[in-house]
Amino acid sequence: MIDLARTRLDGKYGLVTGIANEHSIAWGCARAFRGLGATLAVTYLNDKARPFVEPLARQLEAPIFLPLDLRIPGQLEAVFDRIAQSWGRLDFVLHSIAYAPKEDLRGRVVDCSKEGFLLAMEISCWSFIRMAKLAEPLMTDGGTLFCMTYYGSQMVVEHYGIMGPVKAALESASRYLAAELGPKGIRVHAISPGPLKTRAASGIPEFDELLHKAQAKAPVRSLVSIEDVGLATAFLATDAARLITGSVIYVDGGYHIID
Repeated sequence: MIDLARTRLDGKYGLVTGIANEHSIAWGCARAFRGLGATLAVTYLNDKARPFVEPLARQLEAPIFLPLDLRIPGQLEAVFDRIAQSWGRLDFVLHSIAYAPKEDLRGRVVDCSKEGFLLAMEISCWSFIRMAKLAEPLMTDGGTLFCMTYYGSQMVVEHYGIMGPVKAALESASRYLAAELGPKGIRVHAISPGPLKTRAASGIPEFDELLHKAQAKAPVRSLVSIEDVGLATAFLATDAARLITGSVIYVDGGYHIID
């Protein structure tokens, strides 16, 4: 007999980073986590972003709401310290943060600056490894770590530029983390949504063209929504998915299988 309680997140505690507004992938995931019963900690980038994120955190009834700018030393550690003090445990973490300087993002990969490349790697990839390190001692009963990637990590996508190599590194890191943390019951997933209209995507040149191409070529002939991504991600956080780990999970209508 199927235990449907394993498809819920009641009594689970999670950290959601990367919500910028109601169009964010992280917001779609947060709503799905909360809908399945999880209690959430939510972060916002800075004082400028707070007015957009705080009403969303209230909708989630998030008891922990803190700033997180990965370029500011100590802020990430402060978030995990607060979680440790308040909850003493953590069941899942969503890393939905990526950044590259505009001049490097919009140029050729071969022309990117050393400083821009290293900053993109630090914010978009290394910070996920650091989150895993901080989460590990709090996941005493196992847990799940999520990062967000994109098809441009595997194939050359026009205008995706420097983020392609950075996301490839992120996917590789997720596999190594899955192997290293698996014996502790900690699972790791790289979620790869199809193109979505988010604030982060607005920095990619000719993004509307990419959206049209994805819709025309995806087997289901449909663009995904943040709700689609959220529901798939939330399922992977449940005990029903306890034996799934280390994969890139595509939520893209099958676009990644088409030449």
